[in-house]
Amino acid sequence: MPDKFDPYRESLIVEEKTIWSEELADFPVEEREKIARCLHADAASCNHLEYVRLHTGFCRQITVTQEDVARLEAKP
Repeated sequence: MPDKFDPYRESLIVEEKTIWSEELADFPVEEREKIARCLHADAASCNHLEYVRLHTGFCRQITVTQEDVARLEAKP
């Protein structure tokens, strides 16, 4: 179950992880890197965001959805 954006946990992020759904498996590596950077830079607008507790803080885990990609492609 996705988490809501949490500014407190965001301040404790020590790791970022991006998961690609099966429907987006054919995206080129260069595009994946660009999309992942954009999503992590604006985590509050992601459709599927999770905070995973680590010993030293949190890992922000974003599962990329088709909606996220469409939103990023619509930006100028």
